[in-house]
Amino acid sequence: MNIPHLTSIVIFLPMVGAILTILARRTEQVKWVALVVTSVTFLASLGLYVGFDPGISTASSPQMGDVALWFPVAFDIKYFVGIDGLNLLLVLLTTLLGPIVILSSWTSIKEHQKAYYTLLLVLQTGVTGVFTSYDLFLFYVFFELTLIPMYFIIGIWGGENRIYAAFKFIIYTLVGSLLMLVALLALGFMAGDAINGGVFTTDWYKLVSYNIPVSSQGWLFLLFALAFAIKIPLFPLHTWLPDAHVQAPTGGSVILAGVLLKMGTYGLVRFCLPLFPVASQKYAMMFAVLAVIGILYAALVCRAQTDVKKLVAYSSVSHLGFVVLGIFAFNVEAMQGALIQMVNHGISTGALFLIVGMMYERRHTRLMKDYGGIAKSVPILSFFMIFAVLASAGLPGLNGFVGEFLILIGAFKSSVLGSPMLVALATTGVILAAVYLLWMVYRIFWGSLENEENASMADLNGREIGLLVPLVLLMIILGVAPNPFLEKSEPAVRDLLELIESKRAAAESESSLEFEYRYADTPEFRVPEIDEAALKAARKITGASAEETESSFGLK
Repeated sequence: MNIPHLTSIVIFLPMVGAILTILARRTEQVKWVALVVTSVTFLASLGLYVGFDPGISTASSPQMGDVALWFPVAFDIKYFVGIDGLNLLLVLLTTLLGPIVILSSWTSIKEHQKAYYTLLLVLQTGVTGVFTSYDLFLFYVFFELTLIPMYFIIGIWGGENRIYAAFKFIIYTLVGSLLMLVALLALGFMAGDAINGGVFTTDWYKLVSYNIPVSSQGWLFLLFALAFAIKIPLFPLHTWLPDAHVQAPTGGSVILAGVLLKMGTYGLVRFCLPLFPVASQKYAMMFAVLAVIGILYAALVCRAQTDVKKLVAYSSVSHLGFVVLGIFAFNVEAMQGALIQMVNHGISTGALFLIVGMMYERRHTRLMKDYGGIAKSVPILSFFMIFAVLASAGLPGLNGFVGEFLILIGAFKSSVLGSPMLVALATTGVILAAVYLLWMVYRIFWGSLENEENASMADLNGREIGLLVPLVLLMIILGVAPNPFLEKSEPAVRDLLELIESKRAAAESESSLEFEYRYADTPEFRVPEIDEAALKAARKITGASAEETESSFGLK
């Protein structure tokens, strides 16, 4: 079922809400406008889920999309958005977290509320646009759009060192973005000259139909991948993340962990792998090794933390290392695991940041030593925290287990990586996650209740319970019955991997044919048989006539 313009509605409805919040006269109206708009956006996104047909889904056939020429004819740049199996669940996660973040900020944000809620709504438009763009230039515009509101959310409503954290966030991500812009421009001109009549193009379909020369794939891939690795963030480019998380307000941390980091892993899947198949497989082991180092290093750093919010922040580096490992395994199981783990991480880590924010509102401290024994005074909060911890640790039956299990199985079978020892090391990250998360729970919730402030600590209210319940239900549903969600993405994943393999084979074949043409007339090299397809490819590479090509190969 194709619902016209629904994708664009889901993207830009929060932007309309941002305009309405600016026009609102009273502060109380601002919060309600933001809540209503994000709630309606989430309901609209459910139409994307219901209307999506996985039976006709591929990585190259979006549904419920919109296409319009954006720039003059001199540039083939389009407004091109749509939904497929690779982005559907990420869009739903983004719209689900929208009203949850608004509710989590209801009492904690007391100053400049109009600006805060306006920026949150603009941020949601930017993130949704990133996940739904099928034009690389449009993707870049939305990618950059997310930086501005996040910078101000950290810098204005953050903690004591918020200015430092905001500048570090913007510098890291801007450097990565500028590198991607250089590669984007080079790729657009190369593809335009080769397949688009000399017209610069950033159309995703045209770019994936263009077999980029193997000699150019390496540096283009590294520029794109570096931008995405910073965004994830992948070790050793992760140092901006703990500062940003610790200093950001609760709503900012939830959005940052829940969806902003996934822009990096999604970029690898959507652009790096299909556009640069030879280079992506060439550097697959390097990225897998960095991912595993990040898994283990961040887990050990978590164990050493005294600030509970910083612990949760470093856990994101570890968990997203699993996602990167799954992406570069290049098989269905691992890729499916990576996609579902992006969603699972957003749900469980988002819940952890929400609960840490609720604790901070009550006690104005994030240090674990300032708590202890609070399970007796706040049993409802304790229940939700322990539940989210178990999901994050990968307990079977909860959502975290599904993604990590598929990633590890797929990586173990991977013919590209071919390193069971690497997978074994990654598996220890699951054990370490249980160690640091359960150690955190023990220090905060168990033991004797000696501090009077902890003894009188208020439990969760109805609003707080209401925003946590949907996340807990999804942890259970995705853990017990993940198939309905995995079935939405499987056809697109298979199509993507087939596209990558066919492009890799074609690129290597053209490279081989170019070698054969150059050296066919030397005594040391003879070509026993050349079929018609090979001759056509050789003519395409060299620009020679049919007679000249046949003569060069010794056929005349």
